[in-house]
Amino acid sequence: MLIRDVMNPTVAVADPTVTVREIAELMRDRSVGSVVLVQNRRPVGFITDRDIAMSVVAEGRDAIEPVSEHASTPVITVDPDMEIDEGAQLMVRQGVRRLVVVEAGFLVGVVTLDDLAARVTDAALAARLSARITRAAMPDYGVRSSVN
Repeated sequence: MLIRDVMNPTVAVADPTVTVREIAELMRDRSVGSVVLVQNRRPVGFITDRDIAMSVVAEGRDAIEPVSEHASTPVITVDPDMEIDEGAQLMVRQGVRRLVVVEAGFLVGVVTLDDLAARVTDAALAARLSARITRAAMPDYGVRSSVN
């Protein structure tokens, strides 16, 4: 099975010069957790709701800052004709939950951990994918903490 078979071709996109607040509003309005930043249909950055929570809100930064200051770059991309097992291995190696799908350099979709986890053919890879990505996303899972 190929990435193109499981990717979502409908992607929330924005210019990298828009503000963090505008990205948050786009996420709310489109009910998405990530946005690909593009210039001329080419991905130049990637931002998630978690990025905003960790690098803007938790750090007390201003929501009128350009989103590009908080986005992940370079963007981790895959070809739509890549096998899903290979895409899953890339997620594990890179510690990411989403991959941007490009064809000839142009954005054509996004594939997520959830898209791949249930479909990889290697059961051991599926288990590593889920465990490794969860640890990367929640390094302190199980550790008690309090907010004063």
